[in-house]
Amino acid sequence: MEKRVINPWQWQHARNYVQAVEVKNVLGTLYVSGQTAIGEDGISSKADMRTQILKALENLEKVILHADFEVKNIVRLNVYTTKHDELFKNFDVLQDWIKKHRMQQATTVMEVKTLFETLNVEFEATVVK
Repeated sequence: MEKRVINPWQWQHARNYVQAVEVKNVLGTLYVSGQTAIGEDGISSKADMRTQILKALENLEKVILHADFEVKNIVRLNVYTTKHDELFKNFDVLQDWIKKHRMQQATTVMEVKTLFETLNVEFEATVVK
């Protein structure tokens, strides 16, 4: 797989994403459904935003690894939240996770009216190899 990052500016580096990613010679593409803070028992979290972010990222990582892909090869990450202000107060959790995995992904963050049951954040990814 060949990956090329397109960044006509420098300011996005402080926010841990890129403007676009071109991918060539892909062996496979994984489209991951939105991952949230749902436990192994299928019960939705009622925890605070920070805890839900951590659990949702843990679940996202689990799906990616279970599919035999690498987290660092996420090329698109969509973030949905019901609480924009709370998400950005805890955005360091996501940024640290992105840095840990040396990701360079296109990202969209969107506030939505509701998510499933008691959930406040959801991560949807496209991963290549």
